[in-house]
Amino acid sequence: MKKLQVLLLAIAAIAVSALPAAAQFRFGPRVGVAVNSMRLNKDVFNNDNRAGFTGGLQAEFTIPVVNLAFDLSVMYVHRVSDSNAIGTGANADDNALLEADNFKKRDYIEIPLNFKYKIGLPIVGKIVSPYIFTGPSFAFLASKRDITAAYQNKAFDVAWNFGVGLQLFTHLQVGASYGLGITKTVEKLNVAGITSGTPIEGKNNYWTITAAWLF
Repeated sequence: MKKLQVLLLAIAAIAVSALPAAAQFRFGPRVGVAVNSMRLNKDVFNNDNRAGFTGGLQAEFTIPVVNLAFDLSVMYVHRVSDSNAIGTGANADDNALLEADNFKKRDYIEIPLNFKYKIGLPIVGKIVSPYIFTGPSFAFLASKRDITAAYQNKAFDVAWNFGVGLQLFTHLQVGASYGLGITKTVEKLNVAGITSGTPIEGKNNYWTITAAWLF
């Protein structure tokens, strides 16, 4: 029994020590389309989808033995949305918000961190390999905060991504993900121009389709 325990421990130790050697680190450019769908809790603030764009760099750390990977990207994201109710807000402040360019268009520096599982396929695995991924995304506003005298964009946004993709010829990764907004993106100011403490119940929900080439 003791010999079996020693053997199992030896096998486990060898497997653990082999993981760093088998692990792969790759990085490369990543570009794509960002389709923003901003939804707030008032019908007058509902926005239609429009396509923006995204681009940056992605790094990936993979453990082939168990088909697990982590990827970290630094992306510039330009999000665009169109109000479907311009001019029908409850008051002048609402109408000004709906028509403001800084409400419809936002620029972010976004840092998504994903946990990825690659589904190994026999025979064709080196040609095409599907994968699924999920993880948080942290976005820092790079465009103007001020929208109107009564509203401003929040400087920091958090979402959670869920996605699927294909790895082609071991280098090209094409993926589609849905970002579920966690934090509120717009806040209302009081008369003195100070945040009122009651952010608008609005969150960025978005689809992103990207292609990355990893070296």
